[in-house]
Amino acid sequence: MTKAAEIQLTEYPEGLPTEATFKHVERDLPAPKDGEITVRNHYMSVDPYMRGRMRNVKSYVPPFQLGEAMTGGAVGEVTASAHPDYNVGDHVMSMRGWRTAFTAPVAEMTPEGLRKIDTAQIPIQAYLGVAGMPGLTAYAGLYDVAKFKGGDTVLVSGAAGAVGSVVCQLAKAEGAYVVGIAGTDSKADWLKSRGVDAIVNYKTSKNLTKSLMEAAPQGIDVYFENVGGDILEAAINVMNPFGRMAVCGMIANYNDKTPRPGPSNLIQIVGKSLKIQGFIVWQHAHLAPEYIAKLGPLMSTGKLVSQETTLEGLENAPAAFLRLFDGNKQGKMLVKLS
Repeated sequence: MTKAAEIQLTEYPEGLPTEATFKHVERDLPAPKDGEITVRNHYMSVDPYMRGRMRNVKSYVPPFQLGEAMTGGAVGEVTASAHPDYNVGDHVMSMRGWRTAFTAPVAEMTPEGLRKIDTAQIPIQAYLGVAGMPGLTAYAGLYDVAKFKGGDTVLVSGAAGAVGSVVCQLAKAEGAYVVGIAGTDSKADWLKSRGVDAIVNYKTSKNLTKSLMEAAPQGIDVYFENVGGDILEAAINVMNPFGRMAVCGMIANYNDKTPRPGPSNLIQIVGKSLKIQGFIVWQHAHLAPEYIAKLGPLMSTGKLVSQETTLEGLENAPAAFLRLFDGNKQGKMLVKLS
C-alpha cells in the first residue's frame, strides 16, 4: 500500500472559484485486484467545461461530488496490473485526472474513456490537446456542425485557446480566410505565425463590430464560438446570409452569478437565415478515427502544431484551472504530474 494525492471540491462556488474551492488530499493507493490496474498519471487536463460540473445541477455531465476526487482527462503509465489486456509500461488515457495515481477496475473505466495510447509517434500530452478532446471538438464543430468548406471565411473566438487554435489551423490548411479573436499581442503573434489572416484584439478594440468588418470586409461564413457575450453579438453583425455558427462554449458566462442579457441583435438570425447550433464533443465521437487520420499528415508537414501552457505539480492544478478564465495561457492548459 502506497499513497496518492488528489484534488477534491470543497464547495459549489458562486461566481469565479477561488483556491479555497479546492482541497489537496492524500489517500492510500492499493495494489490492483483481479481486473484492476494501477496508473501513475503524467499529465492532467483542465478544461472550461469543468466549471459547469461545479454546480449542483443536472447537466450533460453530472456535477463533481463534494469530498470526492475530481475527474477529467489524464494520461499516464500502468505501474501494476491484474488485467490480461494491460501490461506494466503501457501508456493510457483516462478520465481519472486531478490525482497523481489511481487503482481501479478496467471494466469500470472503459465506458468513460480508458484506452491505450501510442506515444511513439505522438507526445503523450498531445492526447489531452490536439490529439484528444480539444482537437476532436475543433474538427467536429468545424466540419460536422458548421459544414465548413474550403472557400469559406472563418471567424474564431478564443482563437489561441486549446480548441480555437486547432480550428484556425484546420481551416487554414484548407485555404480558408481566417480571422481570429484573441486578447494579447503574444497570442496574436502566434496566430500570425500559423497563417491566420487577421487578428482582432477584443481587449483593445473600441468597437468590435467595426474591427471585425475591417478584418473581414467580405463578411463571415462560419463562426466558431468559444466565448459568448459581446463577442457573439459582434459576430452576428458581421455574418453573411446563410452563415453557420458552431457553438462550442461561452466561457465569458461561466462564472456569472445571474444570467446576463442575450445579444440585442438576435433578430438578424431571421433576416440573414443564420444557422446556430450548439454541440457537445461526445455527440461526435464517431469522427475520432477520421480526425486522427487527418491529423497525422497535418502535423508531419507542419500545417498543424500543438501549443501548450503547462504548470507542474498537482498542487498547482487549481491555479491552472483558474487561468482558463483570466486568459493567462496559450493553447492547451495542462498540469504535469510526474
